[in-house]
Amino acid sequence: MQELANRIANLNESATIKMAQMTRELKSQGRDIIDLSLGEPDFETPEHIKAAAKKAIDDGFTHYTPVAGYLDVRQAISEKFLKENDLHYAPEQIVISTGAKQSIINAVMCLVNPGDEVILPTPFWVSYSAMVKLAEGVIVEIPTSVESDFKISPAQLEAAITPKTKLIMFSSPCNPTGTVYTREELKALAEVIIKHENVYVICDEIYEHINFTGQHASMAQFDFIYDRVVTVNGLSKAYAMTGWRLGYIGAPLWIAKACDKIQGQYTSATCSITQKAAIAALNGDISTTLVMKEAFLRRRDLVFQLLQDIKGLKFNNPQGAFYFFPDVSNYFGKSYNGHTIKNADDMALYLLHEGNISVVTGSAFGDANCIRFSYATSDDKLVEGMKRMKMALEKLVNNPVPVA
Repeated sequence: MQELANRIANLNESATIKMAQMTRELKSQGRDIIDLSLGEPDFETPEHIKAAAKKAIDDGFTHYTPVAGYLDVRQAISEKFLKENDLHYAPEQIVISTGAKQSIINAVMCLVNPGDEVILPTPFWVSYSAMVKLAEGVIVEIPTSVESDFKISPAQLEAAITPKTKLIMFSSPCNPTGTVYTREELKALAEVIIKHENVYVICDEIYEHINFTGQHASMAQFDFIYDRVVTVNGLSKAYAMTGWRLGYIGAPLWIAKACDKIQGQYTSATCSITQKAAIAALNGDISTTLVMKEAFLRRRDLVFQLLQDIKGLKFNNPQGAFYFFPDVSNYFGKSYNGHTIKNADDMALYLLHEGNISVVTGSAFGDANCIRFSYATSDDKLVEGMKRMKMALEKLVNNPVPVA
């Protein structure tokens, strides 16, 4: 008898990875699918970073490193935090991991006990809820909407905190909504959190450099809550280094030591070559990052304009990252060609099979009224993708099917 542990049997597959796999399968069958499901920059890693990696190989940096990472890499991250974020994290407060995803789950596993409540402003990145489940924590969602620009208020946060609350976790800029919290908004939330003893925050800032507001803010910038915050970042989005796998945290020393300890028992350090390339990324010319940001901003504006022509969608104007998260609930109860749209799951499958466009259901992010799609692709594909979406949605007709 084949019997898996409950923790894996109860774990959902990543919806973004699942949709990408379905898209690849259809493409292999000859289907012309425009894939807007994955969040990955469509740029190459800058040449000076590649050169640093090649030099690291030639210089013999091919052996195990300290679990938390080479000291000179952590020093470069420390300097980055100070220069770009006005955050004071000493190298010993920094732990380098195999991507920001691992950085986050390290912190979750170190902080959350079975039964502890973890607050997730909703929608949230798909893996947050899975991580909480793996830690046997209890998810507490704070719902938001397009009308609130997918932001929570201090009053909502206060109402959600209980004596069992241990952690609050969110991203800014946000995946999937593109929402960016201002410095004033973060301070207002921090003032709520600090009133409650033993409540901590994981701030996921992986999209920091894809921010169209002109200024990125970090909650740890406020001295009164600094000791409660784990700041997460990495290389994948800012430097088009998704496959290189390097994320990191800046955290209170006791949390950093705990993350070092737990990481040492399952992956140890991240790739030595990637670490050396990270120094070139963090200390080098950021012009390529700025070029990427400008391209994403232009594409954001392009898609925002194209979406105006699609009746029935509700959407915000994302201020960061590279996603739209439109509310498609106006189409629930409608059907075409045997497809009845009862929820966002149905909509994602309908668009894939009838529209030949790949998006992700919003239910994976905690909001079953929305879908997520990425604009990290060429202008031509975005124009064609929005054309296909419009045509597919126009085919839906009223059908009095009760919504589950």
